[in-house]
Amino acid sequence: METKAESKAELLVDSQDFLGEGVRWCERSGRVFWTNIEGCKLHALTLATGVRETWVMPERLACFALTDDDHVLLLGLASRLAWHDLRSGAVTTLHVVEADMPMTRLNDGRCDRQGRFVFGTLDERPCRDPIGSFYRLNLDLSLERLPLPNVAISNSICFSVDGAAMYFCDSIQGVIWRWDDYLGGDASQIKVFAHLAGEPGAPDGATIDADGYLWSAQWGASRVLRFAPDGTVDRQVTLPVSQPSCVSVGGPGYNQVFITTAQENLTPQQLAAEPQAGGLFHARFDDVRGLPEVRFKALPV
Repeated sequence: METKAESKAELLVDSQDFLGEGVRWCERSGRVFWTNIEGCKLHALTLATGVRETWVMPERLACFALTDDDHVLLLGLASRLAWHDLRSGAVTTLHVVEADMPMTRLNDGRCDRQGRFVFGTLDERPCRDPIGSFYRLNLDLSLERLPLPNVAISNSICFSVDGAAMYFCDSIQGVIWRWDDYLGGDASQIKVFAHLAGEPGAPDGATIDADGYLWSAQWGASRVLRFAPDGTVDRQVTLPVSQPSCVSVGGPGYNQVFITTAQENLTPQQLAAEPQAGGLFHARFDDVRGLPEVRFKALPV
């Protein structure tokens, strides 16, 4: 796989997360948020001051969304959707998800351009069967299952700049799909965007920048790839750790790429060789611009 440019990411926070994920930039507070899923923690870093905050969750935190209230997040916990008040720490359940399937948990999630929260589930069993689904939390707080194929590990959820198309993947299959009729709901309008089978690693979290390029964390491959709108690889960012998990383009100038990483599945020998594994990384660019993270457009009553 050829790339036109290559950069290196540097450690920003040595957070030692077992499974760092879900990184998001909040332009209002100047903070980078991310989760340590298995550690049941939400982290935040104020970029200008270096001040770090951590909130302990009542269960594993898989994904989350900013809202129009700077003190409230929408959480995608392992088993449920919930509101989280950053001031009080209160967690209020909205929906229990797949209660009849104890072998699944929530995984990736992001708001679409209309401000609705789209997320997926995964099979936690070693067999990794394709029993996971994709859902959308609408602005009236109703929950609907999207007419997408079942997956073993839902990932790469992000949306085109105009909001008409949705990207998603099954990390096990190594394919990122593009759903061109996301707004219309015609599931026959799904096509392969990037085929990564045979390449090192697997596609994990993803985001779209202001030019419509897709940034994909490549779990197990020590890199983040940027795909052009036609699915070709435009550049890569390399890391000194093997398991990048999610990526966000933000910072005050929207020209920094933030990358979460993980220690999960690494042997003691591998951990010794990757002492920064589980940290939050970043890289700065002169020719890249991100978009503000879309906020969930409903709030607690």
